[in-house]
Amino acid sequence: MELTDRNAEWRNELRQSMKNKERTEIARVKMNELDGEYRSHNSEEVNQGLTEEQALLEAKRCLDCPNPSCMTGCPVSINIPSFIKNIERGNFLGAAKVLKMTSALPAVCGRVCPQEKQCESQCIHLKMGKQAVAIGYLERFAADYERNSGNISLPELEPKNGIKVGVVGSGPAGLSFAGDMAKKGYDVTVFEALHEIGGVLKYGIPEFRLPNSIVDVEISNLEKMGVKFIKDCIVGKTLSFDDLKEQGFKGLFVASGAGLPNFMNIKGENLIGVMSSNEYLTRVNLMGAAKDEFDTPVLKGKRVAVVGGGNTAMDSVRTAKRLGAELATIIYRRSEDEMPARKEEVKHAKEEGVEFRTLHNPIEYIGDEKGRVKQVLLQKMTLGEPDEKGRRRPVAIEGATELLDVDTVIVSVGVSPNPLIPRSIQGLEVSPKGTIVVGDNMQSSIPMIFAGGDIVRGGATVILAMGDGRKAAAEMDKFLS
Repeated sequence: MELTDRNAEWRNELRQSMKNKERTEIARVKMNELDGEYRSHNSEEVNQGLTEEQALLEAKRCLDCPNPSCMTGCPVSINIPSFIKNIERGNFLGAAKVLKMTSALPAVCGRVCPQEKQCESQCIHLKMGKQAVAIGYLERFAADYERNSGNISLPELEPKNGIKVGVVGSGPAGLSFAGDMAKKGYDVTVFEALHEIGGVLKYGIPEFRLPNSIVDVEISNLEKMGVKFIKDCIVGKTLSFDDLKEQGFKGLFVASGAGLPNFMNIKGENLIGVMSSNEYLTRVNLMGAAKDEFDTPVLKGKRVAVVGGGNTAMDSVRTAKRLGAELATIIYRRSEDEMPARKEEVKHAKEEGVEFRTLHNPIEYIGDEKGRVKQVLLQKMTLGEPDEKGRRRPVAIEGATELLDVDTVIVSVGVSPNPLIPRSIQGLEVSPKGTIVVGDNMQSSIPMIFAGGDIVRGGATVILAMGDGRKAAAEMDKFLS
């Protein structure tokens, strides 16, 4: 109770130790980072985390609001004031324990969640013209402190109920669901098509942003909770839905993600040297293409263009720099203000020497006599009226084009859901976009099948996928009970 009781004696003592006015006058902490030039040539993690002193000071900025609006912005409902107040009193392990009550992947979320658009966007400090409390930095600090201490705690588990449930995909949605169902006493098995557990956390996010070792520790914790993982198993091919029912599974959560890359359908996309960000990042992140001891081939271009403005585009262009690109360019059809990528990722890319060619859109790739891309024809754009999402529409400037010399192009313009599962289960309702149709309770047209993450959303963030996993776990528990 001490960890979450909002009326605990120690929390009252903290409130009395410093007036709110004093707390609001503390400047927000800055993340410690590696030098841009140095890090652009290696895969070391860019953000270095907070020191204990920084974390203690930042935690004091939290006003411990009676109605914490920050929690409304968290898809997995972390008790944010409680974990931060544990940090303020120096109980770092207690802070980590609070995080684990609702989050299966706190060290991951502390690194890659867009906190600035979620929990931090609701911080009361913003209404006072101040910077939000660095909730994400503090989450990472608490999770890292626990891991480095070697004193890793596991959530309390309910007694085993003997009910088998399966999970398709080991990405953030699947792992979050598995953790919550294990807590509830279910016999959980996760089926992963690839040879590594972690889904997009492993194949889609580079180690300079999210080290694989961090993901592996979180997965190990789930294994200690009793979750079983089966790799190299494609549900729909290796095992059918009927096979799983015959094996006694009473519920199935589909979290197979959105691994089908989108292209723009313009001339020259079939040239050698034009590839999707999915392929590029998977070769490097999951298959070791950047390491001498691996035989996985990857194009290490000297003039690399990445088409897109999201986090995956930033990951791709920054990876290209680390693979030796002399010129690495982001091509984006809107202005920088409209970029969906996190501001931090854009900042890091610029510090590492990435060039930004905004208000440009590829309309053709031009190849040499050997069929390899050598140039991209760019259409210059301007911004028109806002679209349905509020972003101003890009409009072509008639007759305004230019050629850019390239030897590699990485297309990062979105993804579509993996079609294998929807096609392999008869009677499963699927949308025209290929996503699985679910109700508010995450349940599909087949009652025992629930779904969440990108296979439902069509492409979203790690934390939104985790939120889907938690909600699906709660709803499946009701269904099976």
